[in-house]
Amino acid sequence: MKLVRLLQLSSPALPVGAYSYSQGLEWAMDCGSLASEDEILKWIGDCLEFGAARFEAVYLAAMMESWGREDFDRLAVLDSEFKASRESAELLAETLQMGYSMMRLLKDLGEIRDGIFSHFPSPSFPLAWSAAAAAWGIEEAEAVSGYLWSWAENQVMAAVKGMPLGQTAGQRMLLKLGKKLSSLAVDILKTPPGEAANFLPAFSIASCLHETQYARLFKS
Repeated sequence: MKLVRLLQLSSPALPVGAYSYSQGLEWAMDCGSLASEDEILKWIGDCLEFGAARFEAVYLAAMMESWGREDFDRLAVLDSEFKASRESAELLAETLQMGYSMMRLLKDLGEIRDGIFSHFPSPSFPLAWSAAAAAWGIEEAEAVSGYLWSWAENQVMAAVKGMPLGQTAGQRMLLKLGKKLSSLAVDILKTPPGEAANFLPAFSIASCLHETQYARLFKS
């Protein structure tokens, strides 16, 4: 049952709006910086390893551990720090919208104890997602892998939509990205939030410039 729950949390069918965002990838493709499958794979792979894994997933794991102890003070600190790390207005709006949608979904499903989100009226997406993973008893390593897979899949699908790559190319990229997840998860669980890092200057610049991009399919 825990595996089924993890698959549900990681599914692109989860109605939280993840498909609406590219996290600056759309700008990088539109300006010509990324023009091939290999270049896009390198971009997504670097963002996965040095951003989503080394920062976002580190906070996710710490949040899961804090949910297990119902340490709401610690969760508030982690949530605040994560939101402060969002480098652009679009990235902040993204995590707040998806966090709100995840919170509403869990309430509507009746899978979270009443009032548990009263401490967090504007949760980030990792905070709301980790609440579900902790409530469903998913192991942290598996949860981290599922979260990163969902992130990578969304990035690849954004690339497939934004460039004429084709579905086969998308699956090729996912196969290569998926090979990294197990080792990344091991490192993530060893890393405390105080040692998390997300130094990705090109990613941050792309996200900022996307805010003024004239024609676009995605919200970030």
